[in-house]
Amino acid sequence: MPKVQGAVVIDQARCKGCELCVVACPTDVLLLQPKEVNDRGYHYAYAASPDACIGCASCATVCPDACIEVYRAVEK
Repeated sequence: MPKVQGAVVIDQARCKGCELCVVACPTDVLLLQPKEVNDRGYHYAYAASPDACIGCASCATVCPDACIEVYRAVEK
C-alpha cells in the first residue's frame, strides 16, 4: 500500500496565531512560534515536525484566515 506524505505551507505573514490549526492536527505537526512574531505582532504557526504530516488538511479546514495550504504526495 502506498504511503501518503503531506506538506503544509503556512502564510506566516497573515497568521494571527489563533492556535486552531495546532489543536486540529492529529499528528502534532504544527506549533506556534514561541519567540518570534510576524509583522502584525502575532506568534505565527509553523511546521515543527513536517515529516509527520499525513496530508489530512484538518489544519487548513479550521484556519479562519485561509493561511494554510496542504499538499499530498504518494510515495510508492
